[in-house]
Amino acid sequence: MEWWLIYLLLGAIVGFFAGLLGIGGGLIIVPALTVIFTAQDFPPDRILHLALGTTMATIIFTSATSLYTHHRHAAVNWSIFKYMTPGIIIGTLGGTVLAGTLSSLILRIIFTLFIFYAATNMLLKLIAKPESKLDSNLEPHRTLPGKPGLFAAGGVIGAVSSLVAIGGGLLTVPFLTMCNIRLKHAIGTAAAIGFPIAVAGTTGYILNGLAQSHALPEFSLGYVYLPALGWLILASMLTAPLGAKTTHSTQTATLKKIFVVLLYFLAVKMLLGLFN
Repeated sequence: MEWWLIYLLLGAIVGFFAGLLGIGGGLIIVPALTVIFTAQDFPPDRILHLALGTTMATIIFTSATSLYTHHRHAAVNWSIFKYMTPGIIIGTLGGTVLAGTLSSLILRIIFTLFIFYAATNMLLKLIAKPESKLDSNLEPHRTLPGKPGLFAAGGVIGAVSSLVAIGGGLLTVPFLTMCNIRLKHAIGTAAAIGFPIAVAGTTGYILNGLAQSHALPEFSLGYVYLPALGWLILASMLTAPLGAKTTHSTQTATLKKIFVVLLYFLAVKMLLGLFN
């Protein structure tokens, strides 16, 4: 089978939704790569590790583009970024070390639960107030924690993000809005924080995978499978602008509902895989 065509198709889908909804794509890529790598007869006990590492590497490119865009719109709070990033790096590297010690079964359980969480969180937001009204809920008595608090928050966000291969936006945006940061700046700052998460996460998965290189498929750099990475990046960069353009010409709420359904489908598929 021409696997590169499948990687291209997956990258096209991920790029479209990334541009449409401003997500990193990890929630789609990881379960999809798990299925594809299984069909390619990769070592069963390393499949999810490879899926997580490869996904982290793709997020480097998507987060860099997102960071640049939000910076141009003056939506990044660089002070928050500065104090959270050291914790982000330490937490992310620690998370990749932990992932390397966990079995594929445990990682699958963690990721499946996280997809259910992310899908339910998005569904509840669709049912509740529109995002445009979230800033009206700001409360003056809620403020950012000090430097140690931001460092600790970064560590937790980095560790969780590396375990489930996301850019951190699903965790960073709620944290910052809870601390009275306006939604526009919370999203922009989360996009910036996604870059060190992706770089540190990719580095960690490469280094932890090198010790298992004898058991990994050809063209793997640690836990990053390079052929998949290349085609995913190529396709997603082509379709992300289309997704962003569609945002302004389509009912976004309807498309978000479709995305939620897709997430639940992937979560159920991952859950059924636990019993195989």
